[in-house]
Amino acid sequence: MNNKYLNVYNNLINFTRNKDLYKNLNREDNFSDRLTLFLLHFSFFLKNYKNEENKKILQEIYDYNFRQLELSIREIGYGDQSINKKMKDYINLFHSMVSEIHFWDDLSKSDKLKKISIFLGDFQNNQELLEYFDIFNSNLSKKTLNSYLKSVSKP
Repeated sequence: MNNKYLNVYNNLINFTRNKDLYKNLNREDNFSDRLTLFLLHFSFFLKNYKNEENKKILQEIYDYNFRQLELSIREIGYGDQSINKKMKDYINLFHSMVSEIHFWDDLSKSDKLKKISIFLGDFQNNQELLEYFDIFNSNLSKKTLNSYLKSVSKP
């Protein structure tokens, strides 16, 4: 497998591992929680770098990330039929996230909070998560796609 986009994947994983993201979850986090936060980070990533110039690269990153997710699901021990269903569910979830945050920069705080709450309903204080993703979105807009292709960032 070509690891050309491993840095992008690792960056998104590092952001998802941020312990502060899980402090308002009133239970132990699980694979589904981590995956949801990963997909949310990836949605913001694609939103920020989507343009005609990056179209081919972003498609390759998309394919790479979902291939990595499928491998992770296989490692957990799901069977082939379960994997196909899970991947379909995760891809649908991801596309709904992309759709919901498409106009993120134009939304009011209360609208952003509603969008975040759609995907993070098990989290208690979504206001903190909203602030986190606003900062994450802003930081993405200050960096180039190339910077994510070349190095791994810390959350």
